[in-house]
Amino acid sequence: MEGVRIGVLVSGGGTNLQAIIDACQEGDIKGRIVLVISNKKDAYAIERAAEGGIRSEFVSPSIFKGEDYDRRLMELFEEEGVQLVVLAGYLRVLSPLFIDGFRNRIINIHPSLIPKFCGKGFYGERVHSAVLESGDRETGATVHIVDEGTDTGPILLQEVVPVRKDDTVETLKKRVLQVEHRILVKALGDMCLKLGNENNGGNHEASID
Repeated sequence: MEGVRIGVLVSGGGTNLQAIIDACQEGDIKGRIVLVISNKKDAYAIERAAEGGIRSEFVSPSIFKGEDYDRRLMELFEEEGVQLVVLAGYLRVLSPLFIDGFRNRIINIHPSLIPKFCGKGFYGERVHSAVLESGDRETGATVHIVDEGTDTGPILLQEVVPVRKDDTVETLKKRVLQVEHRILVKALGDMCLKLGNENNGGNHEASID
């Protein structure tokens, strides 16, 4: 049995994508990535997908506007029978149309301890810069379910990363990223087990309350 069919949305280098690819190959996730979609033509994540023998697609925001963009994503995912969607460094806000189509089956990784340093405008290095400017002595990473808000969905996993006195944005980003990889793989593995049980008739309740 191949397990849960996973779709991944990316915009950049794809280190979280690579962590998922490796975990699937090692059997730590009971599923496999069947499609990677990028909104950036030159995203290195597309190369990672190709090296892993995974179908990838670039969907141009200049061609598909508004909800038509997300409608196209849904069409591509439906072609591959995607059951679970992962946002792995995806720098677009999903429309209510898409969220409703995959309700409780979209997860995102965020580089802070939600509810701190999250929401509109908090992404990538901006998050780490804000943490350092705040003087906080700890940060971390969070995996959560995606809903109509920005970083507001139910939290699945969090892990703390201490902030060192000599940290820069780059050093903090590097340590947080290591945690992102670990908890994203763990949360995705848990989700795949739940969906697998549902598909096998072991649990007919929703995977997320």
